[in-house]
Amino acid sequence: MKFFVLAAVFAVAAASSYKAAEYAPKYEAKYEEVTYAPQPYSFEYDVQDKESYNDFVHSEKSDYNVVTGSYRVALPDGRTQIVTYKADASGYNADVKYEGEAQYPEEPKYKAASYPAPAYSAPEYKAPAPAYKAPTYSAPAYKAPVYTAPAYKAPAYKPAPAYPKY
Repeated sequence: MKFFVLAAVFAVAAASSYKAAEYAPKYEAKYEEVTYAPQPYSFEYDVQDKESYNDFVHSEKSDYNVVTGSYRVALPDGRTQIVTYKADASGYNADVKYEGEAQYPEEPKYKAASYPAPAYSAPEYKAPAPAYKAPTYSAPAYKAPVYTAPAYKAPAYKPAPAYPKY
């Protein structure tokens, strides 16, 4: 026990006197935000996919300070949503318009399918149906165990050894 206490005291003393090497590199985390001057740009794309019912157009352009653009989306109710927007130092301003009128078709009435009953007949067997005989069980016959009394032999003692008398 004394050994462990002594080892612990020695470890604490050694750790407090440890000094990093002078030649070790020193790392400092510096974060420097990189900012780029705004660049003018312009893009436009159009998607028309009849299988997925996607139909939309998006176009946008920017000078150094103002971003303007518009997009058109075909909505599921048959209308087209048109959004024109302008974003500048004062914020984002959007104008939303709709073309067409919403169409909500009547849902078709559910009609349960009716199927005729299957037409088949029971199979005809040429051989008579198998006749199974029930198994017969007899009551188990247990034999009572036979115990015999143990036979012990009387112990045979050896005569005590003769020790010399002094």
